[in-house]
Amino acid sequence: MVSDQHEEPTSRVPRPDQERTERLPEADAQGRTERLPQGGDRTELIPQESEPHQPEPELITHRGHDLPPEPTSVQEPVAEEEPSEQERGLRRKKTWRRVRRIGYVVAGLAVLGPLVAFAITYFLVTVPDPRVVAASQSQTVTLYYANGDKMVDLAPEGNRTMITYSDIPDPVQHAVYAAEDASFEQNPGFDPKAIVRALWLQATGGQSGGSGITQQYIKQATGNDVASLGRKWTELVTAVKMSQQQSKQEILTSYLNTIYFGRRAYGIKAAAQAYFGKDLKDLNASEAAQLAGMIQGPSRSEDTTYRTKRWNDVMTQLVEKNWLSAADRAKFAEPPKLVDLEKTEPAALQGPRRAIQYQVMAELAGPQYGLSEEQVQRQGLKIYTTVDAKAQDAAEKAVQDVMSGQPANLRQALVAVNPKTGGVTAYWGNKEAGNFDYAQSLQQPGSAFKPFDLVAALEQGIGIGSRFDSTSPQKVDGVRDFVNASSSYPCQPMCTLKDAMLYSINTTFVNLVYNKVTTRAVADAAHQAGIPDEVDGKKLLVGASGGTPDLNIAIGGGETVVRTLDMAAAYATFAADGTKRAPHFVSKIVYPDGHAVERPDDGKPAFDGSDANRNQQIARNVTATLVDGASQWGLRLNGPWATGLKTGTQDLGTTDNSKAWTVGYTQTVSAAVWVGADKTEPIRDKDGKPIFGGGLPGKIWQQFMGNYLKAANIPNEPFPAAKPIGEQVQPTATFTTTHDSPPPPTNPTSDTTIPSAPSSSTTTTTTTPSRTTTPPKTIITEPGETGFPHP
Repeated sequence: MVSDQHEEPTSRVPRPDQERTERLPEADAQGRTERLPQGGDRTELIPQESEPHQPEPELITHRGHDLPPEPTSVQEPVAEEEPSEQERGLRRKKTWRRVRRIGYVVAGLAVLGPLVAFAITYFLVTVPDPRVVAASQSQTVTLYYANGDKMVDLAPEGNRTMITYSDIPDPVQHAVYAAEDASFEQNPGFDPKAIVRALWLQATGGQSGGSGITQQYIKQATGNDVASLGRKWTELVTAVKMSQQQSKQEILTSYLNTIYFGRRAYGIKAAAQAYFGKDLKDLNASEAAQLAGMIQGPSRSEDTTYRTKRWNDVMTQLVEKNWLSAADRAKFAEPPKLVDLEKTEPAALQGPRRAIQYQVMAELAGPQYGLSEEQVQRQGLKIYTTVDAKAQDAAEKAVQDVMSGQPANLRQALVAVNPKTGGVTAYWGNKEAGNFDYAQSLQQPGSAFKPFDLVAALEQGIGIGSRFDSTSPQKVDGVRDFVNASSSYPCQPMCTLKDAMLYSINTTFVNLVYNKVTTRAVADAAHQAGIPDEVDGKKLLVGASGGTPDLNIAIGGGETVVRTLDMAAAYATFAADGTKRAPHFVSKIVYPDGHAVERPDDGKPAFDGSDANRNQQIARNVTATLVDGASQWGLRLNGPWATGLKTGTQDLGTTDNSKAWTVGYTQTVSAAVWVGADKTEPIRDKDGKPIFGGGLPGKIWQQFMGNYLKAANIPNEPFPAAKPIGEQVQPTATFTTTHDSPPPPTNPTSDTTIPSAPSSSTTTTTTTPSRTTTPPKTIITEPGETGFPHP
């Protein structure tokens, strides 16, 4: 009988053949294992087996690592004790202690980081030597004609003269301080207030540079004006280093020897000669203020509005900083007069070609390239223009020949555009360089605007065979009579749009626009063809208050104004089968390393972007109304070339004219010619006769086109045939031929669907309801003008 104290529970007694199958604990450091039996007595240590062996499989009913059975009764969870207030306080102290330590580390890094970065940058940067800077600025810019022949070299070195501090008079010094850095004498190389102000303005949507004289010199010296924090940081550190190494007098002298003033003048002494033809020491406070004001925008040196604003700003600052007394300020009521640019700029284009140089530089500074005049000069770029030397020669000769002996008050402009590229091939803005560019001036186009009426009609399905009341006079809304240049035409009383274009019948187009297409549709059509929405901030083709255009737009009068450049480009759209391209002067830029940037073709459908055929047919139908224009006005070319042409004249009173146009094209070149005066005044030729579009402008156009096409050996390219759009509609006569008839009805009716016309020579007696539009109550014209253009 076995004693009870040695009995094991039945469930824990293994079978005899499995007594050694229990898993042993891990061996200790000496290779021994130790195990406590269930009864609690310690057993002998069992040596670790030296030979590897396969462990026996564990028993399903008796595993050494089985967990003890779960208790049969459910134990209640023990509730955790809430920490005392003292414990919570200790925890909070520990948390805030950690936060403070982290804050100390962050603050330390915030202070030490910039200091370390400043020290490293300070060690690495080098203060630029003004002589080295001057040498780097002495690069030559070369302009080329379209065929690769050199047009001109633009070298800045002829306008540079180095000065010393003793050469700088007080008015110049104070003006520069007032314009660029009022705290220059006291600041450490930068103005903290200016930087904070600049950051605030930029954060709130404003603009401000924040760079003082020293920083500007660094930027000028490096040529790096990238808008980045890295560049500003390096610039600031270099400015501090320069301020510590050089005196304020040395810094100011370096700055004034290298800063760019426009007119290709680097340095203040060269600028004094370029703007006023004076030595630096002879400048007065007003002239010094003008030069200092140009530092911010040197490329706008010929912009009178900008120059005046900058002059006023600097003069005001001079008074506020007590560098100029109010009494002395009162002596200068207007900005100083500049000398003629042509007399001060060496080795540049002369005469009418100077305007080409200006337009090229303006285009480079625009959104297409974003290169300032200074950047172009510093890099010594090669600029390939679109100007054809033969076309330019022909343009200059035509203007000079035709205008020889004509009255001195007459002004003229000529622009020729390649319809296939949009490139300007010839340009005449003024016969004298540096004077007003009339090719960029806004002028009333007169009847030369009528093709855009036709575009609006074609877009609405009204064809060139459609007939409208063409009698004269016609009263609109009981306010104004519209009259024609002639009392009778072969097609009257109901003329087709094609005939009305040929004879330039005003009342036909007034009828069309008033009763059918609307003035807004005409403005939209002109914009589609190439007339810009605005020029220099002025909205084009709008009413007097900026709203819907008045009815004068139908005949190119009143508030309707355009540039010669844009008329040439818009007619080029017709020549190019409805493909619109922006007029431009630059075709390619070549950098010193040989990298070339070519202008991409920006051609796109003008009138219908979703239907290429319809877009073409609108342009071709317009051309179909213009192909006989040259013959009608005695302006046919002496050669085989097919042309489209329209003239325009703006009346002044009942017997005189104020503007005269001829605009025409082949498939190779589109040219616009304008003749007028500086003011709205009568324009008469040397015989005392009023000038019409078919007169002096037409003769200039005819000679230019004929000579250029012949000199360039350009073959004739017939215009593609046009497929008719719309039908020949005889609308209900909403205008009557009686002078004092009532105005047209004000209740509009819907248009009917217009089927295709059988041909332009077929007449139909079927009428369709007219759609009237509410016209403006008054028709705006310039003082003394009738608003009725002649052909």
